[in-house]
Amino acid sequence: VVGATAGAVPAVEGYFPRIREICDRYGVLLILDEVMCGMGRTGHLFACEADNVTPDIACIAKGLGAGYQPIGAMLCSSEIYTTIEEGSGFFQHGHTYLGHPVATAAGCAVLEAILSRDLVSRVHRMGERFDKALKDQFSEHAYVGDIRGRGLFRGIELVADKVSGSPFAPEKRLAAGIKKAAFEQGLICYPMSGTRDGVNGDHILLAPPFIIEDNQIDEVVTKLDTAISSCLP
Repeated sequence: VVGATAGAVPAVEGYFPRIREICDRYGVLLILDEVMCGMGRTGHLFACEADNVTPDIACIAKGLGAGYQPIGAMLCSSEIYTTIEEGSGFFQHGHTYLGHPVATAAGCAVLEAILSRDLVSRVHRMGERFDKALKDQFSEHAYVGDIRGRGLFRGIELVADKVSGSPFAPEKRLAAGIKKAAFEQGLICYPMSGTRDGVNGDHILLAPPFIIEDNQIDEVVTKLDTAISSCLP
């Protein structure tokens, strides 16, 4: 699921299995960036599980620390691990905070909480509720195009014309304006512009906590609606 750049866009059905097939055919490693979409955010511990594909290497971060501690990690297949182990035996990579014990402890604690509290299943369930609430509120909105995403990782596309899907002029800085208006309502959202081609296109990304309740979903939707309405005619 593409995060900030495109606004929670899932791959079309069959895309990743086909990419996996091509990589296997030509001996290319499949590397997936799950920094934003991984660690339960989409209703699966790893977002690629929904596409029935296993990468050779996956990058995770953000949700691994859950905001308590900055941490990132690289996961690899047993084949890659064994190749290094039986070769030099040394993974020649490092930086200042590699193997940080406090960050590692925080990551372990977060993962334990996610698994022991079955939060991944909760994200899937509440994600369905969130998706319905967003579509009920915005599907017929004159300036909302696509409403997309998985789990508690959702994006709302903003369009100047609903029929053609044409974007607003970038000079309007619409996404940034909605972010400011939403913040004044007590809602933090993630705006992004240049969605279409690096210049044109606006969307709002929403990624609420895994423990969000039904009434809070309604609150998010109401406050976002107020923010969007305040920035558009």
